[in-house]
Amino acid sequence: MQPSAFIRNTWYVAGRSEDFGRDLKPMTLLGEAMVFFRRLDGSVAVLEDACPHRKLPLSKGALKGDTVVCGYHGLTFDGSGRCVAAPTQEHMIPKRARVASWPVIERYGFVWVWPGEPTLADPSALIDIPHFDDPSWGRTARGALPIACNYLWITDNLLDPSHVAWVHVTSFAGAGSDTLPLEMTEDDDGVVVYRWIHDKPAPPYYAPFLAFADNCDRKQHYEMRLPAIALNMSVYAPGGSGASGNDIPEGSFVNVSYNFITPVDEDNSLYFWFQHRNQRADDTAMSERMFAGATMAFNEDKDVLESVHRGMKNPRSPSINLGLDAGALRFRRKVERRIAAEASQEAASEASVMAG
Repeated sequence: MQPSAFIRNTWYVAGRSEDFGRDLKPMTLLGEAMVFFRRLDGSVAVLEDACPHRKLPLSKGALKGDTVVCGYHGLTFDGSGRCVAAPTQEHMIPKRARVASWPVIERYGFVWVWPGEPTLADPSALIDIPHFDDPSWGRTARGALPIACNYLWITDNLLDPSHVAWVHVTSFAGAGSDTLPLEMTEDDDGVVVYRWIHDKPAPPYYAPFLAFADNCDRKQHYEMRLPAIALNMSVYAPGGSGASGNDIPEGSFVNVSYNFITPVDEDNSLYFWFQHRNQRADDTAMSERMFAGATMAFNEDKDVLESVHRGMKNPRSPSINLGLDAGALRFRRKVERRIAAEASQEAASEASVMAG
C-alpha cells in the first residue's frame, strides 16, 4: 500500500455546477483519473476513467442514457460502476468488469466529490456556509483557476495576511499589512491567523465599497480548514471603533472570501472561490467589480505560487521559515496527522479482511 499524499475521506470541489453536462468530462483529482457526467435526472456521477478490459479511458467512449459505453469493445457501465452490457459476449458479463465510483454532492453551485472510501462519505461533513440563502447577503460569481503548484503552497498563501503588502499592491495591500503582528488560534480541523489594523486608510480594493469615509478599523481574518478550505474574512468598521479579537462592530462591512482548493496531483491544483458580503445584496455592479478585482489578485498569487513551487522543488540552497509562517506550518502538521490517521485506518481494515 502506497502512502497517500492527500486527505481522501473528505469532500473536494470538482468544479462549478455549470462545468458538468450531458457529456463525458475527464478530470484528474488527487492523482485519480475520473470521468464525470450528468444522468438524465440531472444528478452527477463520477467513475474511474479506465475500462477494466484494456484501460482505455471511458471518457473516450460515449454517454448513452445513464450509462457509459467504452469506445474499444462496448463494455457498458452504469453510474455505480457496474458493468451492465458486454456486446461481444452478450450472455456472459465478466464478473470482474467493474470500475470504481465515488460519492458526489451538488451544493452552493459546486459539484463536490468524496475521493476516499465511499462507505465513509458523510453529507453532513460538507462545509456549512452561513447566510448562503440569506437574501440580505450579496454574492459574487464563482471563480475557477488552475494553478501549477502543490496545493499546500496555496494553503500557505491563504494563511499569510502579510503577503498582500507586496503581491497585491493595487488591491488588498494597505497600511499595517506589512509590519503589524499577527494573532493565531487553532482547533482540531483548522488554523486562524488574524490581526486588527486600526485607524488606517482602506486598501484600494475595498475603499469604493465602504459607506464611511476616511480611516477605518480593519480586520484581516485568514482561516484554513481541513482538507483545504479557506475562509478569508475582511471586516471594516469606522476608524476608532476599538474592535479587537472576534468583535464585529455594528454597521461593519463584512466580506468573506470562500476558497476551495483541490489537488490534481502533487504538482497541480484547482482553485475555486466566491465572495459573500453582508451589504448591498442586489448591487450587481458591486459584485462584478469585486469579482474582477479578486480574479486579478488571485492571478497575481498564481504567478507567485507557480514560481515558488518550481523553486522549492529544485532548491540550490536550503529554504528558511519566517515568523509569519507559523500558521501555515501548523496547518501542514494537521494535514500530515489526518493523512497518517487515514493510512492507519486503511491498514487496520486490510488486516481485518486478511484475518477474516
